[in-house]
Amino acid sequence: MKVQTAVVLLAAGLLQACAGLPQEPVAGMDLEAEARGFVEEMHVGEFEAAARRFGPEMDEAMPPARLQESWSLLTGQVGALERVTAVRQEEVGQFRAAIVASRFERATIDIKMVFDARGHITGLWFLPGLSEDVAGPPAYAEPDRFEEVEVTVGRGEWAAPGTLSLPVGEGPFPAVVLVHGSGPQDRDQTVGGVKPFRDLAWGLASRGVAVLRYEKRTYAHRDRLFALQTAITVREETIDDALAAAELLRGHERVDRDRIFLLGHSLGAMLAPRIAAEDEGIAGFILMAAPARPLEDAILHQTAHVFGLDGELSETQQSHLRQIEQQVARIKRLRPTDADSGEVLLGAAPAYWLDLRGYDAPRRAADMRRPLLVLHGGRDYQVTDEDFSRWHRALHRRDNVTLRDYPDLNHLFISGEGRSTPAEYQQPANVSEVVVRDIARWIRETGR
Repeated sequence: MKVQTAVVLLAAGLLQACAGLPQEPVAGMDLEAEARGFVEEMHVGEFEAAARRFGPEMDEAMPPARLQESWSLLTGQVGALERVTAVRQEEVGQFRAAIVASRFERATIDIKMVFDARGHITGLWFLPGLSEDVAGPPAYAEPDRFEEVEVTVGRGEWAAPGTLSLPVGEGPFPAVVLVHGSGPQDRDQTVGGVKPFRDLAWGLASRGVAVLRYEKRTYAHRDRLFALQTAITVREETIDDALAAAELLRGHERVDRDRIFLLGHSLGAMLAPRIAAEDEGIAGFILMAAPARPLEDAILHQTAHVFGLDGELSETQQSHLRQIEQQVARIKRLRPTDADSGEVLLGAAPAYWLDLRGYDAPRRAADMRRPLLVLHGGRDYQVTDEDFSRWHRALHRRDNVTLRDYPDLNHLFISGEGRSTPAEYQQPANVSEVVVRDIARWIRETGR
């Protein structure tokens, strides 16, 4: 999956397209003007003109019809483009990129382009953007009770920066690794106006639990990864770095190596059984908003939910849903021989979907012997009550499993009322204190 934001497909990380990176730096170009022009052409429906800005690799990966489809899927979920709020530039290795911060009706999206020396676009991503307002520290964080140190998770070309929040004192303290949901995520797992992993880290560290959070590989190294897109699976996206993070904690003198836990959110929660199979030293697992169904089915459900928020579906929305249904059907028909193809389905290559085929997370978790805490938000439209019911049926007979439902919380464990919508994620808010309190209590009582 590549999910987790105010946008269904972006939350699944699935509205991204890319081709090979350029071989020379951009020279003598007004990148801001080029980037604004490209976005404006998509906005007014001039996809032929927009596609003429592509380099040869993108010509093949993103012809005008596919570019139009991607833009239509995006606007079908987040509404029409209202305005460009800013354009910033950044280095991509030795190259240059422009990021157009764009305000849509229901979300803020960063449209990122990588340019070659001729001014051609050779990489394109639609990414969750920062809200204009981001929540400040939660009231339950007590800064005088913990300190933070910068660390590096993993080694070599995939090493990623991270932050270890340590309670004040000699320890050793129980510790938690935070494992992201889908899509490119920073260490705080910033979504719109919310920073769930920062809130969890500061809340738990204030209660005597060390917490390690880090930049997800698809965030820290997304340009290099997307150049290798056909080979990427959840191992490269999530599993390897989660294992490296747990190993890092074992080597810290103020961490109790026998009481290291893993907390996964969304995709990270779903993959907990696979991570557990490779690291027997993890003392227990906390699953927050864990999908129980195939990810392609969850994406279809999420899209239908968002499209249906305004009542009846428009003809355009119905067309978008049919396109997604066709891609879901194609995913289910994939064969191993398709693994190396250049096909893109719901934003990911066949190898990604084949790696997840037949993976039943609740069934795999039922065979785990280690303690589990499974948390669900009753207002979550991305991971629904049906998913939680599947976890409950698989695990409720286990003595060392705790399942907890919070009726007023959404996918990010933020409190609210009524039907949850993507726009809700744009509002500054903090993870509910009751969730932090319940996790801290469970850790104190587990693995002793």
